[in-house]
Amino acid sequence: MTIPTPRTRRVLINTDTKNEADDQFAIVHALLSETLDVRGLIAAHFGTSRSSTSMLDSRAEIDLLLEHLAMPEVRVENGAASALADEASPADSPGARLIIEEAHRTDAGPLQIAFLGPLTDMASALLLDPSIAQTDTTVIWIGGPGYGDREPEERAEFNLRNDIAAANVVFRSGIRLWQVPRTAYVMTSVGYAELEEKVAPCGELGEYLVRQLTDWNETWHAEPIEHRALGDSPAIGLMLNPLGGLFRTVAAPTFGAEGGLLPGGRHTVRVCEMYDGRYLLEDMFAKLRRFAGVRS
Repeated sequence: MTIPTPRTRRVLINTDTKNEADDQFAIVHALLSETLDVRGLIAAHFGTSRSSTSMLDSRAEIDLLLEHLAMPEVRVENGAASALADEASPADSPGARLIIEEAHRTDAGPLQIAFLGPLTDMASALLLDPSIAQTDTTVIWIGGPGYGDREPEERAEFNLRNDIAAANVVFRSGIRLWQVPRTAYVMTSVGYAELEEKVAPCGELGEYLVRQLTDWNETWHAEPIEHRALGDSPAIGLMLNPLGGLFRTVAAPTFGAEGGLLPGGRHTVRVCEMYDGRYLLEDMFAKLRRFAGVRS
């Protein structure tokens, strides 16, 4: 059977890749998906609690994944090394400039940008060039708290607290914004047994993906555990199949200094409260098997 070359969707992926162990799966899924034209990967920081060189750590992990994938042609740019100083001061970087460049293109269709960590580079791009808020660009952010009575956590959500000022810039900008909050992204867990069965046999890449996940849990998770939420993967799912998400539209909030929700303004955000996990994970597993030449 010959499958025709599909039409593609233009995307960028901004990723704090070395922060945890789930960005790696999301990046691989995107790069193995024929309908996604990945115009670039942007290395993002993840604060200083785990590393003083977090953006560079993310860049090194992206480079390692591209080596495993044998995809040296994929463009990679560095983002900001740290969070914004305040809501008026951009952190200029090659990553922010790539966002501006792609947002203003009119010859390649709409642009979607997945943010798998803090919104620093999107906020910086908007501060450097506010006109990109009027372009045909959609920001898809994995981060922030849930809405209503669905968020019992005591601490601010991780991606949000790594740059609250940046989140406020983006949520006030009026750019088209889809959000996958913590209450939704944690619902994408995979167990070690499933990873051993479906991912580990997929060559060096599959073995690495599983090993780095279990190593991360061993290093950072204090309690017994045999699973991990692939919390960044819904951003890729929404690019591939937006109808797989259950949305509601709310007034775009801003965030207090401790990461709590403040009343919304005149703009809106589409909140994805659930994503089709069966499709998302099985599509990724199948593409890994195909890449590795492993028969199911």
